[in-house]
Amino acid sequence: MEVIAIESKTFDLITDRFENFAKQIKQWCGVEQENNKWLDNQDVCTLLNISYRTLQYYRNAGKLSFSQINSKCYYKVEDVEKLLKDSLISKQNKQ
Repeated sequence: MEVIAIESKTFDLITDRFENFAKQIKQWCGVEQENNKWLDNQDVCTLLNISYRTLQYYRNAGKLSFSQINSKCYYKVEDVEKLLKDSLISKQNKQ
């Protein structure tokens, strides 16, 4: 096995460039864009299999953050995921 020694400055430069490259690939592939997606009322009701009234309750109770433009509400995917995680019931809690 051959060992190659480089200066720490060179190593840091290579590491920074690789991290920037990885960030660009994630952006191009849409990994980060998926979390920034917004859903409307119908999308959230369909995904969670709930009624519009239940969705309204989640908004009023502060369980689900939203943005409103005119009379239409929008929700971040990450906020809907947080609602699901917060509502998770484990087997240990049931016993």
